[in-house]
Amino acid sequence: MPTPRERILTALHVRLSSLPATALRGDVLPERVPAEGLLILRDGEPGEPEVTLSPLRYHYQHQAEIEAVVQGAGRDAVFDTLTASVGTALATDRTLGGLCDWVEAEAPRPVDLPVQGAASLKAAVIAVVLHYSMADPLG
Repeated sequence: MPTPRERILTALHVRLSSLPATALRGDVLPERVPAEGLLILRDGEPGEPEVTLSPLRYHYQHQAEIEAVVQGAGRDAVFDTLTASVGTALATDRTLGGLCDWVEAEAPRPVDLPVQGAASLKAAVIAVVLHYSMADPLG
């Protein structure tokens, strides 16, 4: 049975998969970026938990990352639409179906990346903070 942390990350990936862009988890950047854009979810770092003792609970502010990538003509508008759709998808249910206490995305910092012999990429990492508690740090 998956740990609460894995269930939360899976639920986040499922939420991203509902968007028109291609959503991957932990994969490398493919050679071709789909016209609608590409999202790659990285598991990130759970960080140091705050601990309460009665009952024993570990409270995390886990920072996952979503790499958002677009390519081709009109990439600025496509990028804007893609990042806004990520925000909307997260805002529809900030608890991911009750799996975590709160989900919150930070603003992206876009960069343009030249590609030899092809259209430039526009990309950003969107940090997503997952607030949740567990009875055991290992699962």
